[in-house]
Amino acid sequence: MATATITEFVTHTVNATAATSSAAHRATPQGGVFEHVNPSRFDPKNPIILFIIQAAIVIVMTRIIHWPLALIRQPRVIAEVLTGILLGPSVMGRIPGFSDHIFPPSSMPGFSLVANLGLVLFLFLVGLEVDLRFLASNWRIALSVGALGMALPFGLGCGIAWGLYRDFRTDPGLAHISFGVYMLFIGVAMAITAFPVLCRILTSLKLLGTPVGVIVLSAGVGNDVVGWILLALCVALVNSGAGLTALWILLVAVGYILFLVFAVKPLMMWFLRRTGSLSNGPTQTVVALTILLVLASAFFTGVIGIHPIFGAFIIGLLLPHEGGFAIKLTEKIEDLVSVLFLPLYFALSGLSTNLGLLNNGLTWGYVVGVCVIAFIGKITGGTLAARLNGLVWRESFTIGVLMSCKGLVELIVLNIGLQAKILSTRTFTIFVVMALVTTFATTPLTTLLYPPWYQRKLELWKQGKIDWDGNPLHRDEDTESNEADLLRKTDATKRILIYLRLDGLPSLFTMVSLFASNPEKGQIHEPKTALSAGPDSGRDEPVMKNAHALSSVATLRRPLQVHGLRLMELTERESSVMRVSEIEEFAGRDPVIKAFGTFGQSRDIAVGGQIAVVPDYSFSGTLLSRAHDLKSDFVLIPWSETGTMSEYPSLFDTRPGDPLANKPFSTLATEMFEKARSTCHVGVVFDKTVLCTPTGNASKPDSLVAERATRQLSRTLTGISVRDHTESTVHFRLADSGRYRLFALYQPGSEDDLFAVRLALQLAKNDMVDLKILNVRNGDSDYDNASIPDEDRKTAAQHKTHSLKTPTDYEFEVLRSTISTSESSDRITILDLDVSALEAVMSALSEPSSAETLLILGRGTVYIHHPGSHYSGQASGDHSLSNSGILPASSSSHSAREDSRALGLFSTQAVKIIRDRQIATSLLVVQAKRDVETQAAEGFGGFGAPPSPKDVKNLGLSKKLTQMSEE
Repeated sequence: MATATITEFVTHTVNATAATSSAAHRATPQGGVFEHVNPSRFDPKNPIILFIIQAAIVIVMTRIIHWPLALIRQPRVIAEVLTGILLGPSVMGRIPGFSDHIFPPSSMPGFSLVANLGLVLFLFLVGLEVDLRFLASNWRIALSVGALGMALPFGLGCGIAWGLYRDFRTDPGLAHISFGVYMLFIGVAMAITAFPVLCRILTSLKLLGTPVGVIVLSAGVGNDVVGWILLALCVALVNSGAGLTALWILLVAVGYILFLVFAVKPLMMWFLRRTGSLSNGPTQTVVALTILLVLASAFFTGVIGIHPIFGAFIIGLLLPHEGGFAIKLTEKIEDLVSVLFLPLYFALSGLSTNLGLLNNGLTWGYVVGVCVIAFIGKITGGTLAARLNGLVWRESFTIGVLMSCKGLVELIVLNIGLQAKILSTRTFTIFVVMALVTTFATTPLTTLLYPPWYQRKLELWKQGKIDWDGNPLHRDEDTESNEADLLRKTDATKRILIYLRLDGLPSLFTMVSLFASNPEKGQIHEPKTALSAGPDSGRDEPVMKNAHALSSVATLRRPLQVHGLRLMELTERESSVMRVSEIEEFAGRDPVIKAFGTFGQSRDIAVGGQIAVVPDYSFSGTLLSRAHDLKSDFVLIPWSETGTMSEYPSLFDTRPGDPLANKPFSTLATEMFEKARSTCHVGVVFDKTVLCTPTGNASKPDSLVAERATRQLSRTLTGISVRDHTESTVHFRLADSGRYRLFALYQPGSEDDLFAVRLALQLAKNDMVDLKILNVRNGDSDYDNASIPDEDRKTAAQHKTHSLKTPTDYEFEVLRSTISTSESSDRITILDLDVSALEAVMSALSEPSSAETLLILGRGTVYIHHPGSHYSGQASGDHSLSNSGILPASSSSHSAREDSRALGLFSTQAVKIIRDRQIATSLLVVQAKRDVETQAAEGFGGFGAPPSPKDVKNLGLSKKLTQMSEE
């Protein structure tokens, strides 16, 4: 009995021990949720599951919050901090169980590790973004603005630090530090400026090229470097137990920086030149070496008692900017940092922010006091320094407001203070609120103080063209007579601004080559004036008594000036902002500008190129602003051949987009036509490859994209199937005649048609051009008034009701009478036609010819609908540009009017027929500049009235001057 009891006891004990041991060493369930594992429960052996949930929540919320803030041009850092505040104890942390399941304390070490790794890489990118060459070139004004802009807020910060130290030094979690160290940290937090956010704001407001932008950027570089040095000093003092230890930390840090400058940097430069990374971009080996160098430097500064971010920042400062190396290296790293790492870090800041601690009047008083001091200190210091450098008060205030931007750099400083236990959670929250307020207010205050109209006024005032009240100066010298105005009209354009696009280079090269006249005809000496003539010059009658008109003869005979503007989209990437700050060096390496310049030189045309990095919504405004600055009289825009706003075709897209089904680019063209009415002439050119798609692509007219041909294998004599590589070869046939065939349409009363004729006559000065002017005089047909654009409906009605000629018709007759006396008269033909304009154009294009064809149409050409015409049904048939950006599919007249705004109704119908009939021709749609006198129809004695004797005299003078210009 006893033996059995002992045996049972031993057996039970052994089984229990074995069960306990088995349960303790059991592997983690691999079935996941199928084994009832809660994914939101933190498992130290498998922390990636909860981390994915945390990262996904942070990224999604950041993007959602940033979307409305981006509409008012606010930086993304505000959305990232607000995300952390919402997820922290201030809002969602009050939901029972939310923080324990989504952000449990046991998971925060891993979350913080990833966030701080991202912070190290981000500070490296900040160092890359700081170009010390910019500081060296503007060191005088940068030193004054930066020094006074830091000294005043630093002093005010030291003042309020005494109150913060007195009232909040008993908060839990603070280290025992002296007031001097605390004061130094608060002063740095007040004085620092967010250089990366500042670059973004200057770029989005298009201020980098202004005096304000240059001064702020130069001062911001110095402010950033000095601020980080002071912060490193503060952290070293906190981490050192005694003053001698702090001295050793600073000495070692200085020695380490000298070692990097004089030993590591030369070796790095040698390696970069040897691998060709400076000119061709960093290789994968160079990227790996750079990351190792960043981590090693962060490790060293961390182990000597300074925060690891300082080591990464120093490496970024030392890497070269030559050849765009810094930009190309940033492109390799920035997306992962900005999308994943950085939102996690600022969300971590928000999780440490508790707005609930701002629970009494004293705390809110300090919130207001800190915000006021941050504004007054930076704005006053920057304003006074800028004013002492000779800027006007409004410019100086703008500089002060921009220098008050705190942004993400301030939040990094505050997080370092929180980790070093300099700040309590309460004071940390106070300063986070200040950083958000100052960053949010920077953009609207800058827009209010320094709007675009004030920038233009200030520029003209500094150039001495207007007085302070806006009244023009030297009006008598700048105003030309009617004779000079008529003389200027002999050529349609002399200064051309071209929107440079990679996909539009073929059509642009064709247009530039057409503008290139024979050199021996273009090089005409300036006429002799009374001052330069000989002693016997008084015997001859002067050609013109007006000196201003005489000076315009010299202007007329100057070479054609063509300026190319390449627009690049400003994105959220830091490399995009770096391109703006290094735009001069970047433009010299751009292959599109270099190709355009080389082609212009080969055609003996004065050309220039420039790059502008702006948001896509301001492309049209940038083009018009540059045209105004260059005094360009004609803006030429090539239509996108990629089917999108991007100029880079997708080489691996199996369904490439239809170029004509490009609504974003159609919107850009419409904005240019509408905004440039009183500024300059505008033309949109379509290459024949855009209008004429291959036959295989035309089989599905209702499809927005074209199917790509399937690659097939062919069997050889050996029985092995191979692919014929000759199918992928693009063949360019030689021109049969090397000549160009131009057609220009003129309908009575159309100013755009008149400009098209004048432009065609200018192109006809090229000996390789044959021109036909189609003068359509049919006025008996019914107008499709429902389809006529609003701006041409009045002209169409007057054209139908008035029997007398318009001023435009008189000018066309003058141009017509000068053709017979010009040297290009044998290559110019005028056809007077009594058919519809659309039928005349299509009949002319259908004539067989081996020459390259270009059709020039006016955007405001009145579309006359002929019910019985062969082209009327074809133009409105089912095989139209369905869902096109030029003409979306719609049957209503209202939609037709809206959809034809880009090119005008007549040009849209012409494009449809050319596309349907596969006519090999290029198309140029132009719109003439509308002068105030032209819009009021006051020239030549009023619209529809016969010319007065004075007008006839001016017309005769115009004819005489036209003959002179041809000679």
